[in-house]
Amino acid sequence: MSRHSGRHELGQNFLTDPSTITRIVDHVARTDGPIVEIGPGAGAVTLPLETLGRPITAVELDARLVATLRRRVRRTRVVHADFGGFALPRTPHVIVGNLPFHRTTGMLRRVLAADHWTDAVLLVQWEVARRRAGVGGATMMTAQWWPWFEFGLDRRVPASAFTPSPDVDGGLLTITRRPRPLVPVARRRDYADLVHAVFTGPGRGIEDILMRRFGHRAAVDRWLADNGVPPTALPRALTARQWAALHVLAEQLPVRRSGGGRRSAGRSRPRRR
Repeated sequence: MSRHSGRHELGQNFLTDPSTITRIVDHVARTDGPIVEIGPGAGAVTLPLETLGRPITAVELDARLVATLRRRVRRTRVVHADFGGFALPRTPHVIVGNLPFHRTTGMLRRVLAADHWTDAVLLVQWEVARRRAGVGGATMMTAQWWPWFEFGLDRRVPASAFTPSPDVDGGLLTITRRPRPLVPVARRRDYADLVHAVFTGPGRGIEDILMRRFGHRAAVDRWLADNGVPPTALPRALTARQWAALHVLAEQLPVRRSGGGRRSAGRSRPRRR
């Protein structure tokens, strides 16, 4: 995130737009705790973050930029490392970062799978930001993480806001960990499997999909009515709370098996995700 010319092999596009930098700092200012910045570059966002008076750890892969940033900062710990292998704090903290567009999905998955952080303010590829925030309907990945996180789309960031300019626009994505999860963490794998099955299952609407998976007309109809879900709704139209309620239903019903076999959807052994 600097005016330094980006290295092609590292996929570096540094944020130079003052209004977007200010917006990122404003979001972080509404949070509490130490800050971990991913890909600080030469400090275009790091230096304004220092005005918040909070501990900052900046994780930078480019050794040249590490040396530059260490000369510029006053209260930031600069770590030369790849974020993929960096050990995040085991105490509450906030994550900030301009994620390389070609690594966005993998890095975002790593962030979501990490514990302890409370808020994340991430600059990612525009289409990724839209999908994660559920604009136009939730994707499977968003639905799989919704019980534990709230996603927000702050703004579109034009390619001209970066140096060098990428081929696509960016988007400012905010993520907040829910203080009270909608689904127990111990059931994360089972819940994710359910979301995958519903998104990929056969059927022309949620009622049809659930009937093919579970049968049990009365239970499915009651879930639809109790949660205000139209029978023809597509999986992407469900809200976080509707997904959580569907998980409760799924744990009560056996899953239909081709050839007549059945198993209980609620008795599988929890696996760590």
